[in-house]
Amino acid sequence: MKDQLIIFDTTLRDGEQSPGASMTKDEKVRIAKSLERMRVDIIEAGFPIASIGDFESVQAVAKAVKDSRVCGLARALDKDIDRAGEALKSANASRIHTFIATSPIHMQMKLRMQPDEVIENAVKAVKRARLYTDDVEFSPEDAGRSDLDFLCRVLEAVIDAGAKTLNIPDTVGYNLPQQFGELIKNLRERIPNSDKAIFSVHCHNDLGLAVANSLSAVMNGARQVECTINGLGERAGNASLEEVVMAVRTRQDMFDCDTRLDTTQILAASRLVSGVTGFVVQPNKAIVGANAFAHESGIHQDGVLKNRETYEIMRAEDVGWNTNRMVLGKHSGRNAFRSRLKELGIELESEEDLNSAFTRFKELADKKHEVFDEDIQALVSDTLTEDNERVRLISMRVCSETGEIPVASVTLAVDDKEVKTEMSGSGPVDAAFKAIESMVQSNTELQLYSVNNITSGTDSQGEVSVRLEKGGRIVSGQGTDTDIVIASAKAYIHALNKMLLPADRAHPQV
Repeated sequence: MKDQLIIFDTTLRDGEQSPGASMTKDEKVRIAKSLERMRVDIIEAGFPIASIGDFESVQAVAKAVKDSRVCGLARALDKDIDRAGEALKSANASRIHTFIATSPIHMQMKLRMQPDEVIENAVKAVKRARLYTDDVEFSPEDAGRSDLDFLCRVLEAVIDAGAKTLNIPDTVGYNLPQQFGELIKNLRERIPNSDKAIFSVHCHNDLGLAVANSLSAVMNGARQVECTINGLGERAGNASLEEVVMAVRTRQDMFDCDTRLDTTQILAASRLVSGVTGFVVQPNKAIVGANAFAHESGIHQDGVLKNRETYEIMRAEDVGWNTNRMVLGKHSGRNAFRSRLKELGIELESEEDLNSAFTRFKELADKKHEVFDEDIQALVSDTLTEDNERVRLISMRVCSETGEIPVASVTLAVDDKEVKTEMSGSGPVDAAFKAIESMVQSNTELQLYSVNNITSGTDSQGEVSVRLEKGGRIVSGQGTDTDIVIASAKAYIHALNKMLLPADRAHPQV
């Protein structure tokens, strides 16, 4: 029998460290349930010490998830570990993931610690974490640039202290595949008690090598990979879950292990994460991009028609693409809509949420003849982001004509008080944004404005992503509508509502 490759998803923790990718508690729970349906082994739900919001999010995920193990991150500090233990108290299965830096530059410049102090703190942290759970993971931060002899000393000590998983992170994405694979091999061979722990890897994508490094590590004995949906993560991101999983699944001739994931849930999870964070998936993204299984070349099309395997190394259906999808329209009923949600892996918490989503579906079906899976994903995301909004769009009228300055008249509900104003701008979107800002007075700076079509055709919904910045804090918002100006206003208001939430979240490395 082949070994199991454990999939550790850190979308909710490391993925959220992408500038602008912050998620609410309810959004984290929705994503966690999607990961659970995919049968992800371990879900790293957050960094409980960072803020009250992070603590409550980890706590909520721990309560909601039953089939996957829920993990909380903690620095090698008593207060961090105690906070993580408290947040995970109600989890069906829990893990505490504690870390401390081991590279010379991190020890000297950041920690201001001597090597022996680092080992002492690492051992102490693992022992304290064991008071809360028997599943403790330890990471030597910046292991890719650490001294090998010192790394062996630290890891041997934490195994003796009770760590069951040793996670070797390429924190700054510096390593090359052969080099990183050799590191895992050397650690497993040189550490006397290495057989008592599972070796894991956590690779960043600064050189575009996160997946390659992860796979090289697996070939050299690593049996856990830390990754994120869509490769989300700070800087250039993390190893992409869908790419790691499908590479191992597709090349079973090369790997002596496999995951237990239900890969048909990959696409649904990808779209959910994209919708929640506002980080659009590029069309040529492997596995989940819109063009991943598209063939335009005549030679390729001819080959695929004769035999799929001529140009396709995996089936689109295996990762959630459905070539025989049912298209809904304005005559479709509630049961058809409910069934389609279930097929797409979308679970709504209440009948009220279903009714709200169905109402939006009917409104959309009146605007466009056919409603596709992508449309349904978008409208459900829109429906579920309405909770606890301080700013809501009530109505908007925009006048734009050749030779005249565009004018937008916008009515909002701000803290349940209706306000209205009219502003001009260089274009209809600019006028709408200026009108909204004049009423909310957020003093934010627009950093990104991006428009994509959800499906093809002139009646397609437009998907707008907006990124705002204020005082170093960055948030993203997303809005969809068949009217691109209304979609833009929705995205801007979505981002503003995030900006109005408390912001006391700390970065794990600070």
